[in-house]
Amino acid sequence: MKKKKRGFIAIILLLLMSIQANAQEIAGNVYEAKTNAPVIGATIESADGKPLAVTDIDGDFVITGLENQTYSIVVRYIGYKTKRIDGVKAQPSGADNVVKIAMEVDDQQLQEVQVTAVARRNTEQAMIQITKNSDAIVSNISAQEISKTQDSNAGEVIRRVPGVSLIEDKFVMVRGLSQRYNNVWINGGAVPSSEADSRAFSFDIIPSSQIDNLTIVKMPSPEYPADYSGGFIIVNTKEIPSENSLSLMLGGNWNTQTAFQDFNSYKGSGTDFLGFDGGKRSLGNGISTRMNLLPNGGTDLLGNGLNNDWTTKKHTPLADLKLSLNWNRRWNVGEHRLGMIAMVNYSNEYRTYEDMQNNLFGIYDAQNDRENYLRHSVDDQYNHNVRLGAMLNLPLLTANGLNKFQFKNIVNQIGSSRYTWREGVSAQSNMEHSAEYYYRSRTTYNGQITGKHTLPNDELDWNVDYAYANRLIPDRRRYLIDDATETGQLALTTGNDMSRE
Repeated sequence: MKKKKRGFIAIILLLLMSIQANAQEIAGNVYEAKTNAPVIGATIESADGKPLAVTDIDGDFVITGLENQTYSIVVRYIGYKTKRIDGVKAQPSGADNVVKIAMEVDDQQLQEVQVTAVARRNTEQAMIQITKNSDAIVSNISAQEISKTQDSNAGEVIRRVPGVSLIEDKFVMVRGLSQRYNNVWINGGAVPSSEADSRAFSFDIIPSSQIDNLTIVKMPSPEYPADYSGGFIIVNTKEIPSENSLSLMLGGNWNTQTAFQDFNSYKGSGTDFLGFDGGKRSLGNGISTRMNLLPNGGTDLLGNGLNNDWTTKKHTPLADLKLSLNWNRRWNVGEHRLGMIAMVNYSNEYRTYEDMQNNLFGIYDAQNDRENYLRHSVDDQYNHNVRLGAMLNLPLLTANGLNKFQFKNIVNQIGSSRYTWREGVSAQSNMEHSAEYYYRSRTTYNGQITGKHTLPNDELDWNVDYAYANRLIPDRRRYLIDDATETGQLALTTGNDMSRE
């Protein structure tokens, strides 16, 4: 029985040795054709796509368990051309016949890809990035930052910039230098002075809702004009919209000094609520003499064509009114993009300033160690300000994104009506009563046609612009009554006069 078992085991061993002797394999090495570097992780597959082996760190692979015949193998690797080798003969294990497989890089030329985008500069992040990349010292404010405040005009916006001061709520002083040392551009073009007798731009005339971004350059730089030593102020209005929208904003505010209080005013024009005079204050036939009230008579005021209604009236303002209408649209014209930003802004504000000290001093009285008053008075002032602004921007972006054209228009109108009542004592210790009727309107318009082109190695920007600024004070009227205290009665003396400019 033992002999039979030993014989059976011997037969099995002989069969295993026979199978091992007949086992065949394919050994190979995969490398890059140009550099001869081994290709690691390439997959070796059969002709029907069955995975057979993977190359090691040296690019070697071995396929075992094959029969003594020829095979077709396929080598694949990302970034290389797939290679098929036919007629590879299986070899006995341990044979030195190694199949060398050279892989070629799969160089494929992609078609041109164009990415068209619009650079947004109305966000805080964009402004911070511009400040970081600037070679000059600049301060930036974006529309996103402005929207978080209650600022109603560009002057109030600029006031928040470090190193910048606001004079009379409209003129900008940069680094301690007055407004005449500044230069102002809107949308890449210079704007004229808004004042008739000085080089200054009144920033309160631009509504804050029209601003896309604002930059103040605080040092000279080659890319900017050289006619400033204070600051170079660049105001950019809103451009191509990102989406279609229509919005209406209605708001207001009030203060205890003015709202629900008596407000003195005089009769104006029927168009005062739009920010300009409709002719009520026109000089008409003109005037060539000063109008003095003399004891025995005065100049005829009826034949000069002026408004001779000097009466005042009282009413009670409720609150300031603010209105804004924005309409944004974009169209596809063929493969081009056309946009429109239309905006109308309106504000109506009342301001009352009471008990303001308004004194006129002479040479100091050193002997008695006291001030020498030429006039010691108190003013009550009532201001009514109306602002009307409109903006229309039409940008066109070509299909390839390399050309951009814009037609920009911005117009603003401000009307300021003021009545001032003054009571005081003159140097002669006489009681004085005076009043001023004042109206001023300001108009600015800025229109531009601009183009921006991206060239192969450079950029080309051009613009054609027209700017207009006007200040009008049609009829400034004043009168003064000097009450001689020695008589205790109202006396018409040579000191009492009425004038208008």
